[in-house]
Amino acid sequence: MNKLIVVALGGNAIKSAKQKGTNQEQFFNVSKTTEHLAKLVKEGYRLVITHGNGPQVGNLLIQHDAAKDKVPALPMDVCGAQSQGQIGYMISQTLGNHLKKLAVNNPVAAVVTQVEVDKNDPAFGNPTKPVGPFYDRKNGQKLKTRGFTVIEDAGRGYRRVVPSPQPKRIVEIDAIKCLVKSGAVVIASGGGGVPVIKREGEYQGTEAVIDKDLAGELLAEELKACLYIILTDVEKVSLNFNTENQQDLSELTLAEAEKYQQEGHFAPGSMAPKVRAATRFVSNTNNPVLITHPFKISDALNGKTGTRVIK
Repeated sequence: MNKLIVVALGGNAIKSAKQKGTNQEQFFNVSKTTEHLAKLVKEGYRLVITHGNGPQVGNLLIQHDAAKDKVPALPMDVCGAQSQGQIGYMISQTLGNHLKKLAVNNPVAAVVTQVEVDKNDPAFGNPTKPVGPFYDRKNGQKLKTRGFTVIEDAGRGYRRVVPSPQPKRIVEIDAIKCLVKSGAVVIASGGGGVPVIKREGEYQGTEAVIDKDLAGELLAEELKACLYIILTDVEKVSLNFNTENQQDLSELTLAEAEKYQQEGHFAPGSMAPKVRAATRFVSNTNNPVLITHPFKISDALNGKTGTRVIK
């Protein structure tokens, strides 16, 4: 078979909303997901894995803020790189363990990945992505005086917001391609990648968050993947989600996706970016996208569940 697929893990594959996010919880969640991914490698698929990092980066920002009077706080790009290392370690260890149980010898490699963005991207003039902890009004104002953009977030307190520019280029793509060619299962572009911009021919980090599904889509394009799989906390994309009129979709065309997006069926913070990334991949490659739950990935590949996005 030897088909290359890129799999994007949602946050629920690492930490659920109801959990504290302890080391044990996260390892358990990742292991349950990688158990299913190992079976795909056993079946002959070549895998490249990407993942979210929102809760982990949020926790790092809280830790840095709490300890800023004792230890210098690190910028967001460095926190993103730290979380890539943390989650890459969890995925590579648990996946490696599951592969050994299946007598599969493919090595697993995690790559700390930089993703270039345009320094003139309009997003830098309009920060919209909430990050980190909630603050009361007083501390929110303090952040503003330090030069951060802060908004009131749905009555829950004040939060810092950062730009979310479009991904342009995966800096380590050649190294990733070499690893894939060698037979390795590669973990890359975690959390959308570490956002970097070019100044005078050199890269430098920037305070931003790249949408992980869009960065995963770019990765899948660059690798010429035959399929891009987006894993989330539901089996299928739905219309009228979480209502008595919910309608699960087994198939979604580009025209239907555009129509349903305009009608507001996909929530901005959850399914909308996934559908947007899916339609971009299908439009640019003519290859399909599969959206489903991590534990249903084998069934979805066999056409038993999931939503397949096609041209």
